Amino acid sequence: MPTAIPYDLISRRAALRSDSLLASSLKTATLDQSGWRDSGQGPGSTEGNFINWLTFADNAKSVVEDVMRIRHRPLVPDDIPIYGHIYEVKSGRLVEVPEATTAGKAR
Repeated sequence: MPTAIPYDLISRRAALRSDSLLASSLKTATLDQSGWRDSGQGPGSTEGNFINWLTFADNAKSVVEDVMRIRHRPLVPDDIPIYGHIYEVKSGRLVEVPEATTAGKAR
């Protein structure tokens, strides 16, 4: 079975909230049905306010662009298929991006 290239993508809303999570604690935050939760066990840092979180406006489009970049690399043989998936953090599932699979099809 071909290897998939997983993408763990953070939603824009979650990324915007991340800076405030860092402010109160540097411990790993958790995610539940109501959103991100801070452990509250400081110390924290306001440095998150200065990080460019590089979120994606369109996750599927970003995956297709990445697959196309890989497909056109001279060191990647044409007979190797390249797949694009998005990792859903909440469900733990990999969701195939069909347009990326088409773009990465072996020739």
